[in-house]
Amino acid sequence: MSVQSHPPTPVRVVSARSALWSVAMTAALIGFGLAVIAVATAVGYLAVGLPNAVPIVVGLAGCMAFAIALGVLHRGWWLSVLSVAPALLVLVGAVQLAPEAVLQQRGVAQQVTITDVQTTGKRHAFGLQGDTGRLDEPLVYRGSSPGYRVGQRLTVLIDPQGRVDLTDAQDVDPAGKQRMLVLGATGWALFALLAGWRGHVSRARGRAASEPPW
Repeated sequence: MSVQSHPPTPVRVVSARSALWSVAMTAALIGFGLAVIAVATAVGYLAVGLPNAVPIVVGLAGCMAFAIALGVLHRGWWLSVLSVAPALLVLVGAVQLAPEAVLQQRGVAQQVTITDVQTTGKRHAFGLQGDTGRLDEPLVYRGSSPGYRVGQRLTVLIDPQGRVDLTDAQDVDPAGKQRMLVLGATGWALFALLAGWRGHVSRARGRAASEPPW
């Protein structure tokens, strides 16, 4: 009496295909994250002179899309929640890089004195007196603790084309915003690698559990 044997299950082939798929999806997610950063930064430059809401909306949409893709690849959502930290670096860097770079490139530095302040909610508008007279544009700070006082001397950068708001020269740091983008991209890449590995392990366990025991 002969015993009929079943052909061996190509476990290694399936596993190799799954690993290649996970690697490809991880690489695609990293590329997508870099594309989000590039597009958000480009929109920031194109939107110089427009309300900040334009690059903010584009950046938020890209960050949300990356978080969703990360959760799908990971087959879980806690990594997506943790990816908010590098996403904030990406968003702030992409939105603020362009106007600060413009001010650094063509901004005119001027010594001014704060003469008065008008507060509306959390918006503080500080009147400025320069060497040649009072400036038409105030220094605007949005927040609860502006850190400026009447009588204070400081240096501001003024865009001669009027497309970028007057800004405290100490706050203009495009190199710092570039570092934020690099850190954000690095964080996203690390999360994508972790998501790809954990997603691959999860899918492999799911296949193993669904295989028949014989």
